[in-house]
Amino acid sequence: MEEKDKMNAGTENSEGTDEQKAEELPEEEKISPGETLSENDSSDDEDNSEEKEERDEHDLKGLFEAVLFLSNEPVPLKFFVKNFSVDPTEAKIILDTLIDEYDDRDSGVILVEIASGFQFVTNARYAEQLRHALGMKRRDSLSKGMLETLSIVAYKQPIVMAEIDELRGVSSRVMVANLMKRNLLKPVGRKNVPGRPLAYGTTDEFLRLFGLNKLSDLPKLSEIKEFSLDSDIADVIPEVGAE
Repeated sequence: MEEKDKMNAGTENSEGTDEQKAEELPEEEKISPGETLSENDSSDDEDNSEEKEERDEHDLKGLFEAVLFLSNEPVPLKFFVKNFSVDPTEAKIILDTLIDEYDDRDSGVILVEIASGFQFVTNARYAEQLRHALGMKRRDSLSKGMLETLSIVAYKQPIVMAEIDELRGVSSRVMVANLMKRNLLKPVGRKNVPGRPLAYGTTDEFLRLFGLNKLSDLPKLSEIKEFSLDSDIADVIPEVGAE
């Protein structure tokens, strides 16, 4: 019995010694229960997060590029925002990056912002060679009267037929009809004047034809005067901008 008591006492002393040792450890060497993080774990997590962000951006860029490649029409910014759960700023940054990358390559295909969207188009420097090799015909040019009418509508829209006629000094009904056939003009509503005549405006095809992203990209009238235009058209243009 006495020997058993001694053993118990020895065990208690041993446990006490271990507790004392634990208490004597420097504060920085103590590990709380359940604590498993090393000193480098925090920085590793940050590195992994950065790598994931870079990977996600790379994947999104590839996804945007694939969509643009498959589309025959300009793809608006809101398409990417809605379908790929990205905010507009991030989507615009990715698209601008793609535009810059294709510009730097100066290859046969470039990415442009046009008609309120983004679209792959062929590089203009290869236009003649492509037409010859693929047997493509040039688009029929617009007549002087059609250009004159289109200029008036572009700068004064929405505008009714009577106002176009007044600016041109002749009837423009045939010109407007031909421009609508080419999908360059369209009715955009009725003007709140006696008779409620149709008002006309330009289309997205008009923007694409002239390489514009939006109507505000139209050259200022002062800039137009610098071009070598037919005198009859040039005479009309200053009146278009006059208010």
